Amino acid sequence: SGINAEYGEFQTFQLYFKQINLRMRPAILGLFVLPALISALSFKLNPEGTRCIKEEVHKGVLVVGEFKIEGLQGSHDVDITVTDSKDGKLFAKEKAESGKFAFTLDDYDMFSVCFKGQRKSEVTGRSPPAPELSVNLSIKRGVEAKAYNEISKAEKLKPMELELKKLEDLSEAIVNDFQYMKSREKLMRDTNESTNSRVLWFSVFSMAVLLGLALWQVFYLKRFFKAKKLIE
Repeated sequence: SGINAEYGEFQTFQLYFKQINLRMRPAILGLFVLPALISALSFKLNPEGTRCIKEEVHKGVLVVGEFKIEGLQGSHDVDITVTDSKDGKLFAKEKAESGKFAFTLDDYDMFSVCFKGQRKSEVTGRSPPAPELSVNLSIKRGVEAKAYNEISKAEKLKPMELELKKLEDLSEAIVNDFQYMKSREKLMRDTNESTNSRVLWFSVFSMAVLLGLALWQVFYLKRFFKAKKLIE
């Protein structure tokens, strides 16, 4: 009877799950995926210091960032620069207080967002130390970086069609992530196999060299002792 009761509860749960509205499923899936697509942080910045944030991004993925600097006074400015791993500038703004930036990369790479505080050139003489600045930075990528409201207006999509498009883009992003992880796993496996093969051949070569050296020592010592007439 206990097994029948458990089976009945399982059927009830299965029926309840099937009755979940289709529009809720993207939200449930998003609970697991979207945190990886959104990065928001707040930190302190020395008015005359530099601080950089580095993140990785896949090829062709849209990255949209928004920043706001609080606590700026008249004696200091803050410059923001976004660069890739080769120091190529993706975005730059001097005397920044707030703004947005967007870019895509041609290959898997790491980008840096740097905030640099400095004293204004026209400010001379000694002045009281300025308080630390507060920087708020939000970075969205992939599906979350797309402006679906504008897409909906441009393509005249209905609410359900828009939700389905979001789900399609989210599914595509997940598939791309799995494909990337699969390619990385294959690359690592090939590298591991290549390294093992090289180590094996190096070991065989080392053994051959040591064996040859040992035989040469035996023949050399035998000739030496014969020359000294120590052995027949």
